[in-house]
Amino acid sequence: MSEPSAPLLRVSVVVIGDEILGGFVQDTNSGWIAQRLTALGIPLDRVVTVPDSFEAVDEALAAELSRARPRVVVTSGGIGSTPDDITLEAVARHLGDELVADPAIDARITQALEWTARQGVTVSEGHERSLRRMARVPSRAHLLPGADGVAPGVAVDVDGGSLADGGATIVVLPGVPGELRRIMTEGVEPALLAGRGEPLTVVEITHGYPESTLNPVLNRIVEEYPDVHLGSYPAAVCVIRLKGAADRVEAAAELVRAFLAELHRDQGAIRVRERWRRRWE
Repeated sequence: MSEPSAPLLRVSVVVIGDEILGGFVQDTNSGWIAQRLTALGIPLDRVVTVPDSFEAVDEALAAELSRARPRVVVTSGGIGSTPDDITLEAVARHLGDELVADPAIDARITQALEWTARQGVTVSEGHERSLRRMARVPSRAHLLPGADGVAPGVAVDVDGGSLADGGATIVVLPGVPGELRRIMTEGVEPALLAGRGEPLTVVEITHGYPESTLNPVLNRIVEEYPDVHLGSYPAAVCVIRLKGAADRVEAAAELVRAFLAELHRDQGAIRVRERWRRRWE
């Protein structure tokens, strides 16, 4: 008998920030993470955005950690030196951990403060105290590679971590896109994600008909290929996206292509297509 396959790793993203919920800043991090995960073949189950509050972060972490495991829960934002940057403390509170100063992060902060002083800027006690808040991480956390500044990226294992079947890892990342992306690609992906997914074949087919015109073939795909993920996105040029195992996706795609070929020969369908095109002009 063949060995049972290991449970598939899954990911949740918790975006933290009042400025995002208020519409002042647009979240681009979750979309970028989703693209990286799709390329790795790792499912992204949820993206949730919460305010800068301990209660909200605690509620979000509890919900995501309760989902199927193994799992990586990525948080984005709320790491900094200002009073509203509470993510590291919120994660520590959720896990019942103490906050401790990480020596490597603290050394970076010391270098930054010394550089600032050399520029002729007075570094007050309050300034230094605020900046050193960023070095305080949950006691079980370990530092991730890739941080280019003082804002850290850390990971905390829960129940054996995401490398264990029933475990999870909370990954705490800064919200600044460049810093988040660098830590993800240099720290998170090699250590926690690489080789853990099942890359999918993706086929996109475009057409110029109203979305509902394709419903007969789309319904057929749902019935005959339930393992193929189907998405249809209306616009001037509509997109049908099929994701799954290569042979199944290609078979489903052939149904769509054959259906479109029939529409192209139907004068009534052609008139509908022209009317749909003029709607977008």
